[in-house]
Amino acid sequence: MSEQLKMKKATKGKGKAKTKVFGKKKKEKDSEAVIIDKLQAKYDSIDPSQITKFGDFPLTSATLKGLRECGYHKPTQIQKETIGLALQGKDILGAAQTGSGKTLAFLIPIVEKLYCKQWTKLDGLGALVITPTRELAYQIFETLRKVGEHHDFSAGLIIGGKDLKFERNRMDNCNIIICTPGRLLQHMDENPLFDCVNLQILVLDEADRCLDMGFEHTMNAIIANLPLKRQTLLFSATQTKSIKDLARLSLKDPCYISVHEHSEFSTPKELSQSYMVCELHDKVSVLWSFIRNHIKNKIIVFLSSCKQVKYIYEIFCKLRPGLSLLALYGTLHQLRRMDIYETFCRKQCAVLFATDIAARGLDFPEVHWVVQVDCPEDTATYIHRVGRTARYHRGGESLLMLLPSEIKMVDKLKEKKIPIEKIDINPLKLNNPVRKMEAFLAKDPTLKDTAQRAFVSYAKAVFLMKDKEVFDVQSLDTDSFAKSLGLAIPPRIRFLQRLNAKTEKKEGKFNNPMNSKSYFDKEDDAAGHFRNESEDSGVEEEEKTKLKIASIPFDVPQGDDSDEDDILKVKRKDHDIELPTEEEIADMSLGRSRTKKPVTKAAVAKKILRKKIVPNKKILFDDEGDATIVGTKEKKSELAREYEREDEAGINIEKARMVLREEDKFDKQLFKQKVKDKHREEKRKRKEKKKKEEEEEPKDEFGENESEEEPDLSWLPDPDKIYGRKTEEEVETLAEEVQGRSQQAKLPKKRKTEDSFSSQITAKKNKIKKVSSTLNVNEAEQLAMMLLNK
Repeated sequence: MSEQLKMKKATKGKGKAKTKVFGKKKKEKDSEAVIIDKLQAKYDSIDPSQITKFGDFPLTSATLKGLRECGYHKPTQIQKETIGLALQGKDILGAAQTGSGKTLAFLIPIVEKLYCKQWTKLDGLGALVITPTRELAYQIFETLRKVGEHHDFSAGLIIGGKDLKFERNRMDNCNIIICTPGRLLQHMDENPLFDCVNLQILVLDEADRCLDMGFEHTMNAIIANLPLKRQTLLFSATQTKSIKDLARLSLKDPCYISVHEHSEFSTPKELSQSYMVCELHDKVSVLWSFIRNHIKNKIIVFLSSCKQVKYIYEIFCKLRPGLSLLALYGTLHQLRRMDIYETFCRKQCAVLFATDIAARGLDFPEVHWVVQVDCPEDTATYIHRVGRTARYHRGGESLLMLLPSEIKMVDKLKEKKIPIEKIDINPLKLNNPVRKMEAFLAKDPTLKDTAQRAFVSYAKAVFLMKDKEVFDVQSLDTDSFAKSLGLAIPPRIRFLQRLNAKTEKKEGKFNNPMNSKSYFDKEDDAAGHFRNESEDSGVEEEEKTKLKIASIPFDVPQGDDSDEDDILKVKRKDHDIELPTEEEIADMSLGRSRTKKPVTKAAVAKKILRKKIVPNKKILFDDEGDATIVGTKEKKSELAREYEREDEAGINIEKARMVLREEDKFDKQLFKQKVKDKHREEKRKRKEKKKKEEEEEPKDEFGENESEEEPDLSWLPDPDKIYGRKTEEEVETLAEEVQGRSQQAKLPKKRKTEDSFSSQITAKKNKIKKVSSTLNVNEAEQLAMMLLNK
């Protein structure tokens, strides 16, 4: 190093150019076009048997980096077989067991193909992935987002339940779309920005479900809008081989890849499967006991209908089993469904009650048990349900509950190479929560209504099943099943009643209503014991006569006691009715509804305008028959009425002011009249109240009020003895003082002038002098006492 420093100093002094001693030559980077050509050249030489890791595939560095960051290092068997063929541009039918990694088998070729074609936002839609359920579409989108993080493609999740306007404005910027069939077809029909002319790859995940009867019309419309020149990839655990389905997709020499076709079992080896036979009314108690005995496990419980899932979830939440409970079914809002899906993925111990929307493709990590309370529709549904556990070489267990009438499903499962064993219930660990459920239903009417809906929906689900060898509605014990749900009375199953009525009609039981048992009401039949003579030859004579009398629709004269003996007889009297002639019957056209032209709202409005009917108008008439103006809407002044009749456009402000002034006069008069009427009514009420009080006061025998009677003063002592006898002058002055005091007490509270007050006093004094001058001493004393009492 010291020599090198000396050399640098020497060069500085001499002014020569600097030279780097340890400089390395930079390698020239290859352009993207060269890299793409090198990768595409290796596609034909891909050998699945030689591949042990994703780096052995000719993939771009961005894809390999995304796989490493997600923890994907070794490809599964289905990925080894399909990625190479997909990169070569061939159509593929891929079938593999659940949890074998089919999602990466089509996402990696999508990303690589678009990269090799240097796809940009201006090129539009390049790849389309269609899935049957929203949760599966969301899961695929999340996987693509993680694996393709280092690519520049734009991807969109198009599913129902999300903001349609938000999706519509961004459809033309998406290179990869992951969607459900219904929402995709809606954008195809309504969104002008959606364009799939440049589509390169079409992928159907869970292809057998996408192509079945439920999505048939939707998928036909979607495929009709897609370009014929494209690559098509179909993946499913139960792949379809129908020529009709494949012809709809116009596949060109597809490569069928079934990794586990020749394996011993069609389900993963790590999955232990068992079934149990129990009665319908024991299912709820068995499920409750199972959850109580597996509190530290992660469980998925499958039921046949949304209403069942809702009720079982709500009632089990009230029963409190001791772990988290979740419910996932189709009628929930989409954001709520996504939140439940993510919550269950994070949980270590939880129970998820779900319908078959959670049966396909969803990757719930570390699920210990899959419990099928209701029998699946077919073997394919069973395979998808149990596939939620034992994924990626992990273990798992499944339990299937079967009714005695559904035992044939076991034979069908064994035909599809599904190993399943029978287990029995341990009666010591069985706990029945029916009493508590009944108490909760009695308290909560809405919960009771939910239970009734769950009951009917289960019967309907069994009735709609295709395989009638396994599913028989008539064999269900509905009464005991209703009690097991906590219902005291089983709800009516109307469609089942109609079905029974139709079958009875087909059998010919209603051909002769007079001889038919069902001609009578069920209660009448049970009470009267009416039976057909042809069906029972051992009927006694009395019963036969009763049957004949009951079947005759005319009135039969009987004795007085006949009504008590035979209450349930059919009685009727014929009346003299003039029957119509044949011509009148022909003109009547009975049973035919006359066709009328549909009346539109515009036609009704025109009719009202022609009649000049003012809507919401109330007219009152007085005793003489003249119309009276009531209310504030009617115009009272002539000026206002003329103003309303004018057909001038706009508003004349000056004239409107004049109209308001005129109308204001009438309004003031009306207000004054209302005030007067109010005062008059109050005055009338006061008079009635005073009159009533006077009538209620007690009166003496002479008709005068007792309160007006003079007081009895005999008990008082003689004032002459106490105060001594007084002269006339003293009596007069005393009377004057008393009179003055009484007058002052009677004076109103209002302030009066001194002149008026003094004049009143002098006038009263003079009046008292005139009265007292004619009285003797005793009379004067009595007058004084009376004045004092007053």
